[in-house]
Amino acid sequence: MYSEQFLFLIIGEEIMKWMQFFTPVSSINWDEANALLAANLKGDVVFLDVRQPKEYENGHIPGAKLIPVGQLESRLDELPKDKPLVVY
Repeated sequence: MYSEQFLFLIIGEEIMKWMQFFTPVSSINWDEANALLAANLKGDVVFLDVRQPKEYENGHIPGAKLIPVGQLESRLDELPKDKPLVVY
């Protein structure tokens, strides 16, 4: 049997995971994304494709990193923390 303190800890961690979905993020439109892509010659911006591998194979932004959305939480360590990230 789990103690109340242990269960609170688990519930607290789950709440924190869900809270990240309510964190405001900036959105850009198609023209802004194209301008960013054109200006990204040095790799200053990371383009993250969160679609499924088959969709990625059918076409993607050149240089985009594929991490399907279902794997994102377990693969966050693969993303740089010091560069802007464009997710699509």
